[in-house]
Amino acid sequence: MRHLLTVVLVLGWLLQPAAAAPGPAELAAHYAHTVDRRLALPQDEVPAYTTLMRAQLQDAGIVLQQAQYLVLVDRSPQVQALLLLWLAPGNEPLLIGASPVSTGRTGQYDYFETPTGVYAHTPAVRDFRAEGTSNEFGIRGFGAQGMRVFDFGWQSGRRGWGAGGTSPMRLLLHATDPDWLEPLLGSVESKGCIRVPATLITLLDQYGVLDADYEEAARTGQHFWVLSPQRTPVPDAGRYLVIVDSGRTQRPAWSPAPRALPR
Repeated sequence: MRHLLTVVLVLGWLLQPAAAAPGPAELAAHYAHTVDRRLALPQDEVPAYTTLMRAQLQDAGIVLQQAQYLVLVDRSPQVQALLLLWLAPGNEPLLIGASPVSTGRTGQYDYFETPTGVYAHTPAVRDFRAEGTSNEFGIRGFGAQGMRVFDFGWQSGRRGWGAGGTSPMRLLLHATDPDWLEPLLGSVESKGCIRVPATLITLLDQYGVLDADYEEAARTGQHFWVLSPQRTPVPDAGRYLVIVDSGRTQRPAWSPAPRALPR
């Protein structure tokens, strides 16, 4: 009898419906509820960023054929912001949320200016997860243990030291040290990668927002250890990171500069 009861309980658990994947409106609500560092981007800013985004996509020869999510980053030192957008052909983009970031600063050896352009997120270059270990300065460069690091491969970046010029650099989108570096999001601080809030990494990871190619490969039987078995992929997962430079000369009120931490 006890064995039969156990079987019934296990079958009941297995037959439970999976959590419903959120649509764009639900994902925007999740963003507002769970991402702890957000920017109140005015709606009238979206068209200008849409124009910059479309110009980059056109230059890259990319035509979006179906609804999907896209991550847009403004590397301007006066902005330092990420916009998560949902795009459907024939419609204006829907802003899911915005957050402060840190892109590459110049003036120091091995520091690059974050390159503009369109970068595809593909399992041809595998993501990984942070080990959570500290460097000699006590900094956890990729954030807490288990944080996903989105890898966009080797790209050409402008050197921010010496005589300048360009060199290959690894373009990553990742969390950063929660104590020392995350409070500085909103200013140019990185070595060329894009640092974002840890809670935003969690949202992108949990809902597979940029995992279209990963999920397609997984459906063919490929296994990726970096994909969480507890994830709930959105139906319109995307694959593109678009980096622009708005060229602003003044800081907009909606993207305030962070306060410097005491040394």
